[in-house]
Amino acid sequence: MSAVAIKGWCPGALRPMLSGDGLVVRVRPHGGRLEAKQAAGIAELAARYGNGLIDVTSRANLQIRGVSDQGHLPVLNGLAQLGLLDPDPETESRRNILVTPFWNVGDESCLLAGDLEQALADGALDLPTKFGFAIDDGRERVLMGASADIRIERDGTGGLLLRADGAELGRSVTRGEVVSNVLALANWFVASGGAKGGRGRMATLIATGAKLPEGLRGDAEPAAVAVGPRPGLHPHGAMVGVAFGQLPHAALTHLASCAPALRMTPWRMILVEGAREMPGGEGFITEADDPALRVIACSGAPRCREAHADTRALAAALAPHIAPDARLHVSGCAKGCAHSGPAALTLVATRDGFDLVRFGSTRDMPVLRGLSGAEIVKDPSVLMGGR
Repeated sequence: MSAVAIKGWCPGALRPMLSGDGLVVRVRPHGGRLEAKQAAGIAELAARYGNGLIDVTSRANLQIRGVSDQGHLPVLNGLAQLGLLDPDPETESRRNILVTPFWNVGDESCLLAGDLEQALADGALDLPTKFGFAIDDGRERVLMGASADIRIERDGTGGLLLRADGAELGRSVTRGEVVSNVLALANWFVASGGAKGGRGRMATLIATGAKLPEGLRGDAEPAAVAVGPRPGLHPHGAMVGVAFGQLPHAALTHLASCAPALRMTPWRMILVEGAREMPGGEGFITEADDPALRVIACSGAPRCREAHADTRALAAALAPHIAPDARLHVSGCAKGCAHSGPAALTLVATRDGFDLVRFGSTRDMPVLRGLSGAEIVKDPSVLMGGR
């Protein structure tokens, strides 16, 4: 794999990241939910101060792309007016909370998210900026495939449990114990050396044999894992996919006009709250069997300075050739920003062409090196070993 600049942190609004098309300004919705006015406001800021493109990320956030240095302050002012700006970069970086989109008004999901946000803001935890929390407290777990280090889940009887990512079992907790135990587990992670280098993850620490303290250990088995959500109508609204995780500002404006709020997800889908019809519009994935759901691609060149190829053009060309039960990840470099985990097929762009990894991630050993994009498109069977 070619050398890349691993920054070890994710962009925010107050701490944007410079990419090939300008500054990337990440917006983190509170509780994973945007009121219609907020979503429309983000779209307007993207049109006025960015290049009009908005990313939907695997951490259930939105990113305004192509912001100039001069446009950054007006974007921050606009986000502040929308109630979407944290007081400082440290608070913003700690507020890395995934919330299941399948919550009902009055249940515990939003209350837990609000309590945890406040506790993280009031605390002084020195956590890696990729360190995250998941509130996955439905009858079935839907966030298992999403990146998180501390998970709030339920057991088979409906009781709450707290589980360190990488641990098979969790500790049963009452509603009033959740936040204090989350903070205790995060403090243990730091004290145990998990945050060394600024890029540590809980599952990595657990895998080294680190033992949770007795007060944070448990024997509660988490609830079953749900089948991955697909586009279509759900009891909570209309789930709409976003091709390759990017949409124009006009598309977000349209979605904001269809419902009182939008719920963000880590699957590059948006739940249009309460909708009883699928929203129309170009660029949306509304069918559960759409081939575009089989591929994952990062921004690629020229939008990303680290990328060695136009990933999305290749991903779009290959999508119809990928089996319905498989996934193809096309990464512009070895960082794997769009998807950190394994996939059935992973193509990693390098200076010498694409490396192919089967049943692994961008960090695993490729089975083929130096493939050209044109060669793969001409004969997609090379991906499955037909060479």
